[in-house]
Amino acid sequence: MKFLLLPLILFIGCFRLTAQNQYNNFSTMSQKIDALGKEYPSSCTVKSIVKTAGGKDIWVISIGNDDKDNKPGIAVFGGVEGNHILGKELALGFAGSLLKESKSPEIKGLLDKITFYVFPDVSPDATEQFFSDLKYERMVNARSTDNDRDFVTDEDPYEDLNKDGLITLIRVKDPSGQYTESKEDKRVMVKADLSDGQAGGYLVYSEGVDNDKDGSFNEDGEGGVDFNRNFTYNYEAYGLNAGLYPVSEAETKAVADFLFDKFNIYAVFTFGPQDNLGQPWKFSDRSYSDRRITSIMKTDEPVNKMVSDKYHEITGAKGAPVAKTSPGNFMEWAYYHYGRYSFGTPAWWFPLEKGKNEEVAFLKFAEKNKMNDVFVPWTEIKHPDFPDKKTEVGGIKPFAMINPPADTLGDLITKNYKFITAIALMHPELEFLDLKTENAGENVFRITLKVHNRGLFATCAEIGEDNDWTRIMRISLVPGNGQSFLSGKKVQMINRLEGDQSAEFSWLISGKGSLKLTAGALNTGTINSTIELK
Repeated sequence: MKFLLLPLILFIGCFRLTAQNQYNNFSTMSQKIDALGKEYPSSCTVKSIVKTAGGKDIWVISIGNDDKDNKPGIAVFGGVEGNHILGKELALGFAGSLLKESKSPEIKGLLDKITFYVFPDVSPDATEQFFSDLKYERMVNARSTDNDRDFVTDEDPYEDLNKDGLITLIRVKDPSGQYTESKEDKRVMVKADLSDGQAGGYLVYSEGVDNDKDGSFNEDGEGGVDFNRNFTYNYEAYGLNAGLYPVSEAETKAVADFLFDKFNIYAVFTFGPQDNLGQPWKFSDRSYSDRRITSIMKTDEPVNKMVSDKYHEITGAKGAPVAKTSPGNFMEWAYYHYGRYSFGTPAWWFPLEKGKNEEVAFLKFAEKNKMNDVFVPWTEIKHPDFPDKKTEVGGIKPFAMINPPADTLGDLITKNYKFITAIALMHPELEFLDLKTENAGENVFRITLKVHNRGLFATCAEIGEDNDWTRIMRISLVPGNGQSFLSGKKVQMINRLEGDQSAEFSWLISGKGSLKLTAGALNTGTINSTIELK
């Protein structure tokens, strides 16, 4: 038995040593997730909720003490965008760090009150391209799809013309081209600015061959549907990589079903391109467009600002770029349609001044920070589609502008772990205040009290207050034998309570004895007390 345990012990030790300084492929990630479940069986359960079209598991790691699904919960997501490999490392690293500290007094106390549901990678078909022999920024799953609607699927894939294992760009010397070399960095191709007297001289395409001779390159490669474009909020019908209909994919449906079944979840954290931590959302009076809400709700805005401030304070992040949005993305769906507090961040970026070229800014940042080997020099090749024109392959390497060097992962994981745990301590939490009993004579008693939210988060997001998938808080007073209500109800609804807000209740009870008092909901936790009438 000792010999059987040795590989597991060695693997767990390997997890601690290497998880923070390298990116993990799907197989290694799955092994590490399995190892966490085995090392921390009392605090951690591991489950695959579905397999993708490519046969890969969507893992969820549930972390908490005792009855995990009956106390407030937070969901943490990585891999929502196929080229954002950093997100899966931060989500997995968060789970590992949380479990490693699960016996410390602070984290044990947190896990007694809060459950975390961690999804390290919800786009494994796409993220695995980072680890393949042919690297390109893939966004889609493995579902065979006719992206260019020519009744043929996957017929125009990527080709590695210079045999370096990377898909970059091709530029073709052509007087009809609209592109030229940037004045700031000649390695970068930009559209010619006619108003500035520039003339184009290049055609620029994705590295590959026009297999179906439709004038486009690599527009119908392997796959697929983009997880981060397949949700119902602001879904783009017939959009590129959006799927045949909202939530059409096994993984998007399984994730949505899981979340809708977990009424205890009150907040969602997403590592991906959508951001409201670097730059928090702003409330707008014009919050409706085409009968849908397009702005954060008024009382949710200060919570977003509070969380954003804490993010800057703990991580030291500053200068966040303009937030990116896309139709059908997960982070916005989690707020507008799921009705929970939803926070997102890419977690790493480079400085970009307004009006400046993004690629030029990245290359300047890379040089300053000694990020070597991020650019493939332009090299002339023979191209079958341009036999008589000078054609070159080159450009910024795939994934380089979105994901930091692996040796920075440890620091990023630590900072984001500290941030999420700090925010979790602000969870909604109920308590009874000013509980009083008064003998009104003739065996009649008046009971008064306040239900107070001592957390900094409201008991639910304002966006979810009228959402059928948000549990309504209740307070119930159960009389003992021989007792009856003269006024007040046995069960009453409790309206949404913002942080440090209270609701008052009173009853008139006939008869002495004990009464049981309960208040709360799954997303706030339940509190109990016993009242003695003498």
